[in-house]
Amino acid sequence: MSQHETLRSLLEAVASGKVTPDIALDSLKDLTYESVGEFAKIDHHRQLRTGFPEVIWGPGKTADQIAQIIEVMRLRNSVVMATRIEPAVYDTLQTKVSGLRYYPSARICAIAPPNIEPQFQGEIGILSAGTADLPVAEEAAVTAELSGFCVQRLWDVGVAGIHRLLSNRHVIDSASVLIVVAGMEGALPSVVAGLASCPVIAVPTSIGYGASFGGLAPLLTMLNSCAAGVGVVNIDNGFGAAVLAGQILRTAEKLRLASLGS
Repeated sequence: MSQHETLRSLLEAVASGKVTPDIALDSLKDLTYESVGEFAKIDHHRQLRTGFPEVIWGPGKTADQIAQIIEVMRLRNSVVMATRIEPAVYDTLQTKVSGLRYYPSARICAIAPPNIEPQFQGEIGILSAGTADLPVAEEAAVTAELSGFCVQRLWDVGVAGIHRLLSNRHVIDSASVLIVVAGMEGALPSVVAGLASCPVIAVPTSIGYGASFGGLAPLLTMLNSCAAGVGVVNIDNGFGAAVLAGQILRTAEKLRLASLGS
């Protein structure tokens, strides 16, 4: 049976009362994708399944391929995001795609409304150890904001000058989830987790001298943290940290709504 026939059959079953709308919605979560040329298949129902739409990974794709994918996705999504987009690629993209916005520090380009109001309660606090960690930290911040979450930034508060962190305790105290980005030896997440009452997502970066091994040293430090409540994502993965933080807040919201309905 073709996808068109499957969808029609499902809609007829709902109309006749044989299938409830909730069951139909669950079936639609895995129903379809859309081909773009011979190089991509867009998963339009990912947001139904996971709460987040598909995001375009920039490296390895030509500007023309990225542009075609954006044009297909914008027909069904109010926000379309592409990550790891270098300035030269964006210069080409903006000649092909209207209304494209660029976040140079985060290396993200997006189709998005001018102002995105937070859709969930709670705040994601994002801390960076050093200025060199900002590209990864901004990737997390912009991803979270485009996904509809409230973000508080606190940059350059690494352990080499711990007073900078301690004088900004309000960011730690007000956050519902914390993303802590650090290179070098990667000690900052452990310090923050010892002060915080919320989950801490640690992001190692590839910033550091030779013995940091391109981020492996901070990754191992974070995995071996003596502080409880620390989760670790991959090296330089600000995007993944933001999605995980968002999932935590979305789950909290679901639990809150469930308790109100019980």
